[in-house]
Order: sequence, then C-alpha cells, then structure tokens
Amino acid sequence: MPEQTEVIQFFRPSGIPYAVLLALVTLAAARLVTRSLEPLGRRFPNRRLTINQAGSFLRFGIYLVGSAAAAATVLVLRQEVLLAVGGTVAVSVGFALKDLVASFVAGLIILMDKPFQVGDRVTFDGYYGEIRDIGLRSVRLMTLDDTLVTIPNSKFLTDVVASGNAGAVEMMVQMDFFVGTDQDVGRAKQIVAEALTTSRYVHLKHAWAVLVNQVIHDSYLAVRLRAKAYVLDVRFEKAFETDVTERVLAGFREAKIQAPAVLHRSG
Repeated sequence: MPEQTEVIQFFRPSGIPYAVLLALVTLAAARLVTRSLEPLGRRFPNRRLTINQAGSFLRFGIYLVGSAAAAATVLVLRQEVLLAVGGTVAVSVGFALKDLVASFVAGLIILMDKPFQVGDRVTFDGYYGEIRDIGLRSVRLMTLDDTLVTIPNSKFLTDVVASGNAGAVEMMVQMDFFVGTDQDVGRAKQIVAEALTTSRYVHLKHAWAVLVNQVIHDSYLAVRLRAKAYVLDVRFEKAFETDVTERVLAGFREAKIQAPAVLHRSG
C-alpha cells in the first residue's frame, strides 16, 4: 500500500482531461497544417515540394510539443519523478517500443539527410510512386495505380531507395521504342526526337537525347531508340510518356517503319 501511494503521488489525476484535450488539439493542428498547405502547393507548383517538406517539419514539431505538454499535465515533475519515470520507461517500456523509437529516429534522419522528400518519385522494395507523407513512424508512398503503401521509417536506414527527382519538380523520363534492323533508323530517330521535343509536358531547359543501339528484345533482333528528356512536373510523368508514345507510333505508321522481326531458331 505505501508503494502504491508513492507511485500515485507522481501522477496528477486532475490533469488527465487536459492531457486528452491537448492530444485532440495536437491531432487537429497537424491535420490543419496538412489541409492548409495542400492548396498552397497547388497555387505555387514550383514551390510545391518545398511546401510539402515544410509541412513534414511542422507536423513533427506539433507532435513533439503536444506530447510533451500532455505529459507535463499528468506528471508531477519532481526530481524523484523524473528518475522513476526514466527508469520505468527504460526497463519496461523501452524494449516494447524499440521499433517505434527506431522509426522515429529514422524519420528525423530522413528529414535531415533528405535521401528523398515529400513529393519525390521513389522506388523502394519493388514499389514505385510518390512520397505523400513522412510521419513519426512511417513513410506513405502512393503508387501510380493509387495504392497507398506504408513503410516503417527504420527500413530506409538499411535498404536501398532510389529517388527519381531528388527534391526537384522536374524529373528525367526514359522511353524505349523498337524498330527492325532493316528499317530507316535515321527517319525513326527523327520522329522520336520531334515527338519528344514538341510535347507540351517536356522541360527543354534540360538536355534531352535519343540514343540508338542494336539489342535482342523479347527474341527479336531490333534497333532500340531510347528517348530521354525531363518532364515539367513529376505529376505529368505518365501523361508525358503517353503523349510521346502515341505520336511516335503514329509517325512510324505514316513513315511505314516496321517493328522488328522474330529471330529464326534452329531445331
């Protein structure tokens, strides 16, 4: 009984309603930041990724301040309390929360080291899509088929992640086209170049190229024309690919440029 009384004196029951209120205010403030910055990013598309990154920092700060304030309302912060709480958390709760703490620390490292940012197009563990949120525990990635993938922050400390635009609005897009080795390769290259450089989605301030080489593709001996150019905004990546591909195929049909023929197999 005396031990229970000693433990109870560390807590302030009257502060529990305030702690709950602070938790609700914290969640509401974090959501308000998200909802306020989204239209701001749409209004200033050139600053959209910077605005999203600032939103991640703001949410981190709101959660930290809210958690600390809520704890202060229910704990009597004397020296004995700090020692008791520290020991208890380290021994009984620390092990159970090691994964959460690891993800939290990893989230801070991601925000500081910036291997990717909110709005980046990222490839990770077989998934490709846009980083929608960097949270306290996890990163949310939206794939191009609108599947939301939640990845613990700690995974990014050990696994390889590739960022297509590394914080920039524009991004390199690569498209491959194949024609037969007996076709007019020069004309085919011209068609690809025209479709690439006249697309409304292309960012011509960056270098572009159409590379040509001979390959075996799906049992076909072919000439590959690899188009490489930057899209104005990562959001238009697939629209850019579609626009260029449709016009290249139409150009090939008009010029009577044929697809590669299958290789002859012995036996």
